[in-house]
Parts: sequence; structure tokens; C-alpha cells
Amino acid sequence: MRFTRRLLCNFGLRATLSAPLWARSGFAQADETPAATPQISPAASPSHLIVIDPGHGGRDPGCIGAGNVYEKDIALDTAMDLNALLRKSGYQTMMTRDRDVFIPLPDRVEFAERHQAALFISVHANAVAGDPSIRGASVFTFSPDPSDPLAAAIARSENSVEAISSPSFKGVSPQVSGILFGLMSRSTKIESVLAQQKMVAALSRHVDMLPNPARQATFAVLQSAAIPSILVETAFLSNPQDEKALRTPYFRHQLALSMKSAVDTWFVARRHAIANL
Repeated sequence: MRFTRRLLCNFGLRATLSAPLWARSGFAQADETPAATPQISPAASPSHLIVIDPGHGGRDPGCIGAGNVYEKDIALDTAMDLNALLRKSGYQTMMTRDRDVFIPLPDRVEFAERHQAALFISVHANAVAGDPSIRGASVFTFSPDPSDPLAAAIARSENSVEAISSPSFKGVSPQVSGILFGLMSRSTKIESVLAQQKMVAALSRHVDMLPNPARQATFAVLQSAAIPSILVETAFLSNPQDEKALRTPYFRHQLALSMKSAVDTWFVARRHAIANL
């Protein structure tokens, strides 16, 4: 019980990573960069706005590893790396937070919808109390019915909600509004699943994956009916190997490179799908 509270609910500790998160001159040390500087992606477009959401922040540390590594710091560092890579490739990006501040979950969704993002990516790290053997990355889409007990447990730890907010359509009856919401929600779900598939494929080429890495659960930040949304659980802070890897700039940069690759392939696949309608 003491380990569980320390792992998931300790709000007083501070992460100690292998490189300073707030004062680094770059997103990975020069001798640790696993690939050359990204070139402009043919999939990129300034009209392709991607909202990157580093999980937790401020008074909400998220999961805390046995070595005092905070999920909020891992999420922010990886997300900032991804943001830099996407911008270098020609994408327009925005972040729900770019420093250690608390952002309520509904505000993150509203931010993406207000700016009419093409894609919403939430970055997190996992922890499971009582089983340090579980490790690997996974990618989630929203579902009111979790795909498995582990997915449900992870969603609870990431502050999931049960209520789904519905957008309002002006100038139409409630009946027509409901039909439009259903159609929009179905289309968004299809695009979210496509993004999930591309993200799983890209991550699996470079990092260890959780068995059945494409999962579904009730995550608050994935509830938008208008914006395709995925949540990336990068690794398990409760696993010694994963925690050690997450401490290194090299591994975090590998995660960011993989996520950037997934974004490229998602936009290409999405464009082809739209062209074939």
C-alpha cells in the first residue's frame, strides 16, 4: 500500500533524470541523437495543426517511479522533443502546456477544439502497482468500454471521466443535432483508430511494446467528437528497465522520432482515404 501511494499519489517528490529537463540546450545530446536532422516531410502542411498534450503538470505529477521520476516531466520533455521535430518538418503545432503547470483535463480538449486541430496527441507514462514486470509502450483511443482490465486501470490513473461532452450545432433541431454529432463522432473515431495503428507501427520499430498495444479506455482527454485523438503511454515507470530508459535523452528522442514518423504516415493515409471517398 505504501508503494502504491508513493508510485501514484506522491505530490512532494521531484524527478531526477539523467539530463536537466528545464535547462538543456537541445532535446537530445549531440552524441545521443539516433538519427540525422529531419528533412521537410512531404506529408507536412502549415494547415495541418497538431496539438501536443504533455500529460499532468504542476500540482498533478502523474505516476512517480521508484527512482523519483515524475510522469509529468517525462511527458513534457518527450512532447517538447516531438514538437521540435514536427516544426522542423513543416507542421504547425501547439502545446497544451510547455512548462510545469496544471491544466484541467476538459481545458485540454477545449483547447484542441477551439483551434480546430487536425490531430490531438496526448503523451504519458504508465505505472502499475504490484507488478513491476509489466513494461512497454501502448497507444489508446477513447471508448466508454475499456478493452481490458489493464486499460481500465491505466485510464483511472490518468484521471478518466465517464461523461462525454457533445458539441452544439446552431440552427438545427435537437434531433438533427444528434444525427450530426453521431456522424461526426463516427468519422473522428475512424481517424483516431487510423492514427493509433500508425503510431503502434512506428513505435514498435524502435521501442518495446506492451502486448496488444492498441487499446481503448475512457480517457478524459480523448473525448472530443470533432478532433481525432490518441494517447501514447510511452513506457512503465513501475518497471525498472522502462524507468531506466525513460531517464535517458536517447530513449525519449527515439519516442519522439517514432511519433513524428507516425504523424507523417497518418496524414498520407488520411489524404488517400479522403481522395478515394
